[in-house]
Amino acid sequence: MNSPVLSTLSPEHAAEMSMGALLLDAGKLKPEDAERVLRMQKETGIRFGEAAVRLGLVSESDVQQMLARQFSYPYLQKGQAGLSPKLIAAYEPFSPQVESLRAIRSQLMLRWFARGRRALTIVGVDQDDGATLFAANLAIVFSQLGEQTLLVDANLRAPRQHDAFALKPRQGLSDLLAGRADLDVIARVPAFVDLSILPAGTLPPNPQELLAREGFRNLNTQLESRYDVVLYEVPPFQAGVDSVAVASRAGGALLATRKNHTRIAHIGRAAEQLSDAGCEILGSVVMEF
Repeated sequence: MNSPVLSTLSPEHAAEMSMGALLLDAGKLKPEDAERVLRMQKETGIRFGEAAVRLGLVSESDVQQMLARQFSYPYLQKGQAGLSPKLIAAYEPFSPQVESLRAIRSQLMLRWFARGRRALTIVGVDQDDGATLFAANLAIVFSQLGEQTLLVDANLRAPRQHDAFALKPRQGLSDLLAGRADLDVIARVPAFVDLSILPAGTLPPNPQELLAREGFRNLNTQLESRYDVVLYEVPPFQAGVDSVAVASRAGGALLATRKNHTRIAHIGRAAEQLSDAGCEILGSVVMEF
């Protein structure tokens, strides 16, 4: 497994280094080749990275990655860090899909987090609406903005975030709520310095009761004091009332739906029940896949 691109330098150090120094540091360019690039750069007046690409010494993707390091915008090349390839915000940050994620992030920053709120629940309405991957990718783009971001897998029935982020089986949310663990079960994602994951943990026989306890409210307060953004992923609304219990504690919810799949009646029912529980519905996202 390759090491994450950002493992050798701090973001502050990378921002101060030239394109040539970054390419050398990352092993993308040999010292003797750097001389050729510098000569071409001097002769033509073009930028170092462009000269290196013209000479066939590095790829355009290599240059984009080094630019990302200079501007403290972490992302990975395919296959690095062992994360799910479906985490497009990690591997394809300049794709149209990720541009859409950033647009959603901007709306949430203005309409929710700018109001002093810290927690938000991502609620899939029906099964297979894509809420799991949407929540994971949204967490990544928030962390790329420099927000200290925590993604909580509150799906205590069929958790999947640990697979997406290649986490080994470990204790998590359920163990915290049962008093069998503390906050050191939160895992940092090495490739993204501002992103952490709280996995679901041991599958409990009573997920609904655990999430409805006062202990969950207290835990949410703790997490909100430690992170800028806390995103909860929950079981689909149609699978039970777990999502209502979590969303009512977080205070806000974003509904995840899927084109030609999610039933309109189910969207209305989810919005109504969440609102009745004191949760503010910020809107809905329609995915197509």
